[in-house]
Parts: sequence; C-alpha cells; structure tokens
Amino acid sequence: MPQDRPSAAELLAAIADFLREEAIPALDRSEPRLGFQMRVAVNSLAILEREARLGPEADRREHERLQTLLSRDGTLGELNRALAQELRTGQRDERDAALMAHLDATIADKIAIANPKWR
Repeated sequence: MPQDRPSAAELLAAIADFLREEAIPALDRSEPRLGFQMRVAVNSLAILEREARLGPEADRREHERLQTLLSRDGTLGELNRALAQELRTGQRDERDAALMAHLDATIADKIAIANPKWR
C-alpha cells in the first residue's frame, strides 16, 4: 500500500526525529546512560527508515545483477545461495570482474542503508 500516508519510512523518520530532538536532550540532562541508549535506538530507527525507503530498489538491482551473473532465474535468496555455492567450490573468485562489480554494487547499497556517512 505505498499510496497510504504516512508511509512506514515517514513514520520511522518522524519517531527518530522526535526522539533525537526531544527525548535525547532531556535524557542527557537527567540520565546520561539512557541518553546514550536512546542514541543507539534512534540510529536503529534511522537504519529501518532507510531500509524501508531504499531496500526494495536495492534488492531489485541485486536480483537483476545476480540473474545476469549466474545466467539463471530464481528468487534473490536462491540466487545468493547459488553464488555462495559457486564461491565455496571455487567456480568463482576475486579474478572474476563481473563478480567483483556485483559485490561492489551490493556492498554500496548496503552501506547506503546501514551507514550513509561512511562513504
């Protein structure tokens, strides 16, 4: 139901904003340990928000790359397991430019969700 507002990503962002702007400053003054734990919780909410917003498109791109790389169809999970099997058996390794390009793109998408400030 992507047309419904607010979206899951918008709700998560609103909760994180409230906690960051209102709860953390109050906790920092009264309970610094809880202020730290709240920062961890807010960071987790931010990751969930980015996953809700960016994850489906990242999964679609990864799925397309895997279909091309492996020359077969399947679910994202099935294709990842097939790639893992090829890596375990030595059918593919770091000398495979297409594999390395796929891994680089997949990792970049995951970092954009987990910690976009990293790059």
